[in-house]
Amino acid sequence: MKIGDLAGKTGVSRRLLRYYEEQGLLRPVRLPNGYREYTEADVAAVRHIRALLAADLPTAVIAQVLHCVHADGERLVPARCPGMIDHLRRERARVTDAITRLQASQQTLDAWLGSLDRRP
Repeated sequence: MKIGDLAGKTGVSRRLLRYYEEQGLLRPVRLPNGYREYTEADVAAVRHIRALLAADLPTAVIAQVLHCVHADGERLVPARCPGMIDHLRRERARVTDAITRLQASQQTLDAWLGSLDRRP
């Protein structure tokens, strides 16, 4: 299938599909005329990429773990591939740090709003 067909099946723009290819997430066959040729496996890969992006994983990490996930109905399930646990733990720590920073920002804003609300 061509890139337009893949875009139609996945709801992902052609531009974004090309970006996924640049990042090494998709590896379509190149035809002699330069066109990309995708398969049904690429449809599944795009869905997996979207799920991993929704978990806030960077594309560099996705490139390393994409082959370690599969769909189980509507859920994406990780396999015990080498490095998978380390990648997920690092990303969880990164998300935890971001949450901590956001909570501190929220507390500061709440305090400022509270002090402004009490002023005449």
